[in-house]
Amino acid sequence: MRWLILLLLLLLAGLQYRLWVGEGSLAEVAALHRGNEELRQELAQKQAANERQAADVIDLKQGSEAIEERARQELGMIREGEVFYQFAKPTAPRE
Repeated sequence: MRWLILLLLLLLAGLQYRLWVGEGSLAEVAALHRGNEELRQELAQKQAANERQAADVIDLKQGSEAIEERARQELGMIREGEVFYQFAKPTAPRE
């Protein structure tokens, strides 16, 4: 009877070891869940960026307004007959 109790205790200890420390342990599963959540957030950010870029592509293909807006913002271009004013911040006088 003692051998059976000892065998069952050893078996219980082995199972507890696997549950807490071994492969597929609770800590490992929790780490995988955290990693999975981080990947989901990264995926959502990348999908939003893809949607913005797809909207930009559609705008650029459909009309010249988007092209004109980009030329004005990124290249500083102006239409013929327009006057461009650039305001500079005043610098502190030198002493």
